[in-house]
Order: sequence, then C-alpha cells, then structure tokens
Amino acid sequence: MFSLFLVTPLKLMLLGLIAILGFTVVRYSWVAFAGDTERGRFIRALLLTISAVVLVIISNHLLLFWAAWVSVSLSLHRLILFYPERPRAQLAAHKKFLLARLSELLLAGAFLALYREFHTSDIHALLVQVAQSDASINLSIAAVLLALVALIKCAQLPMHGWLIQVVEAPTPVSALLHAGIVNLGGILLLFFAPVLALSQVASWLLIVTAGISTVIAGLVSTTRISIKVKLAWSTSSQMGLMLVEIALGLYEMALLHLFAHSFYKSFSFLNSGNTVNHYLAAKLAGEVKPQLRNWSLALGLSIGLIALAQWQYAVMTSMAAAVLIWFALAALIVPSVSRWDIASLPRIALSLGVACALLTLYSFSKHHLAPLIGQDTPLNLYADTLVALLFFSLFALSVALQYWPHVRWVKSLFIWLNAGAYVDEWATRLTLKLWPSSSLLALQSEQIHLNAEAKL
Repeated sequence: MFSLFLVTPLKLMLLGLIAILGFTVVRYSWVAFAGDTERGRFIRALLLTISAVVLVIISNHLLLFWAAWVSVSLSLHRLILFYPERPRAQLAAHKKFLLARLSELLLAGAFLALYREFHTSDIHALLVQVAQSDASINLSIAAVLLALVALIKCAQLPMHGWLIQVVEAPTPVSALLHAGIVNLGGILLLFFAPVLALSQVASWLLIVTAGISTVIAGLVSTTRISIKVKLAWSTSSQMGLMLVEIALGLYEMALLHLFAHSFYKSFSFLNSGNTVNHYLAAKLAGEVKPQLRNWSLALGLSIGLIALAQWQYAVMTSMAAAVLIWFALAALIVPSVSRWDIASLPRIALSLGVACALLTLYSFSKHHLAPLIGQDTPLNLYADTLVALLFFSLFALSVALQYWPHVRWVKSLFIWLNAGAYVDEWATRLTLKLWPSSSLLALQSEQIHLNAEAKL
C-alpha cells in the first residue's frame, strides 16, 4: 500500500539518535541563551531544522524526501547566519548555500533517473525493484549522482571550506551540524544502498575522493590549535571514512561509526569550553608523550586481540576494516603503556578490557546491524587493498609529523597541511564572485595575506 511515510527498524534507530541529540542540543541552547533576547528565534530555527531532518528520515516518497532535504539546508542557513555581522559566518553560509543548491539539483537528477527506470515514486517499492534488477544506464546515473550528493553533504575535499568556517556560528549549531546534519550524506547512501551497489563507477568515486579526503583532513586536523577548528577538520575526515565504509559494503561498520561519531562530536562541541581546562590538568598531572617503542607495544597487543577475535568469531572479512580497527585499538592502548609505575598493570588491564569490549561491540554490530540495511554487497578486493594502504599512509604520516618534525620533507608537509592544503581558495574565490560583499572581500584579502606568510 502506498504511503508518504515509512518507519523501518533502521529508521527507528536513527530517529532515536535524532531524539537524543535534539533534546541535548535544545536543552543546552535554552541554558546558553538564558537572558538573550534572541533566544526564542534561535530555538525556533533549531526545532525547525530538527523537524526537517526527521521528515527526511521517515519520507517514503521521492518528492517529499527531496523537499525535506531542501528544508534542512534552508533552516540550517538561518542558524549559521544567526550572527550575520560576522564575515566568516557569512562566508560559510554563502559557500554552504551555493553547494546545497548544487547538491539538491544532483539529488533531483538522481530521483528523476530512478523514476524513469521504475515509474514509481514510492521509495520502498522502488528499492524492492532495484534489488531484483541488473545495472542500467539510469541506475548508473542515479548512483553517481547520489555519490556526488553524499560527497557534498559530508563536506569532502575540496568542498569542505564551509564546514571549517561554520564554527563562527553559536556552539549548539556546530554540535547539531557535526553530530547530525553532516551525517545525512551517509544516511542517504545507506537508504539507497541497493542503487549504489549496482555501480562500480559510483563506488570507486566514493572510495578515491572520500579516501583522499580522509587522509588529508585527518592530517590537517593534527596541525590545528583551535579546538573547534580541529574538531571541524576531524569531522570532514570521519565523514570521508564513513563514506568509504559504505562504498566497500561495510554497512554495519558505517552505521556503528555514524552513531559513535554523532555522540562524540555533540559532546566535544558542547563541552569545548572545558577542553582547555582538561588540557592544563593533563599537563599538571605529568602527561607522558608516547615513544615509538610504546606504539610498537600497543600495536602488538592490539593485533593480538584482533587475531584472537578472528580465531573465535571470524569477524574480519575486510583488510581495510581490520587495519582501521588495529590502529584504533592501538591508539586506545598506547596511553596505558607510555608510563611505567605502580599503577601500570591496572591501567593496561583496563585498556585491554575496553579494547575487548569494543571488539565485542563490533562483532555484535556485524551480525545484528547488517540485516537492517538489507543489502549484502560483495567485497571488491582491489578497493579494499587501496583503502587499507590509505589507512597505513595516514598512520605513517601522522607518526612522522609527531616524531620527526625537523626532517625537511616533514617540514614541507606541515606547512602544506597548516595552510589547509590550499584546496579551499577556489571555493572562496567562486563564492565571492557569485555572491560578493564588502566584508567578505576584506576577509579574502586577509586570507591571501595569511597564505602568503604560510608559503614563506
């Protein structure tokens, strides 16, 4: 039976996530804007944005889905420009506005191709037909366009600048954006996974673009001092990682990643005011920087845990996923093996226990979350190998930046990364050409001066 709305177990999980994040952000905003005469306007715009996201999730009609998608962007635009006199907020809002209109045109094109192929606007019925179909020109066009929409929505390089500059907006806006709205690109691909699975071109487009974006954005984040800017670059990197997981067919890993990233980023932004205090407390407590031998020990322990999990449960079916989990567990374990004192053994035991719990969680999600997507895509070994190599390069370059900063090529790499890899200038110039203003032109002159100094 045709219905405008549909709630599946996957959508129910996402609605629960939206409810938790939405309540947290609204509650924080209510307290943060206490006494502000504009609190009512801000809360209304916030609730409108959250409502539009909910409508995207439950929509079961192509036109309704597209209209809700547009509504999210337009309501978010009001939040980004809550302080319209700030030049960087204007620049972020203008970039986001132009990119959003492009993504909406691409999404409309994808939906039109799907409608022409199956002659139905019911999303559930359409996806059922896709699962029983072979690749066609319309399906390939739709898959590529959906991939492009996801890349834009998830702020992948070189379309990431607005996400970095949006930190000029109030903190709750950053929390809502980074923890929720930026995830819509991944959610779109999870909803239309059967379409993406039929196009190797779309999958490779995601793997190459999002994979490179993951590495560059992850490395740039290590050069940033500002807490919010560091978190923004990290979001671009994490979104790229999620898109790569979806392109590889690791849907359960992408869904788990989506939830973990949402909770982490909402907490990080809403708690960013206390980060400096935590940093100072760690310094006063005598925080020890891990040495290379500590990393070697942590990598050895983590690979031992992965081998044990693989022996017992055979959870690792992807080399890229295994490498990613290996490095993640090593990063979790390394602080406990960096200092040797009377409390070392309890610390190591605790970190190993948490690592085992995370492996158990991954094993659970692999067997119970994957059916929610309803799609089983064969793993592309070439793509899997390429992604694994990208993860190795990210880890190796991070180590080089941390431990060998005086080596000539590392210095050059740091300067390049510190300038944001010089990939946002084109977007700034294009935005100023299409949407000029005196304050933004002054900001462009300032950026040109800063980039010239960085090159020197």
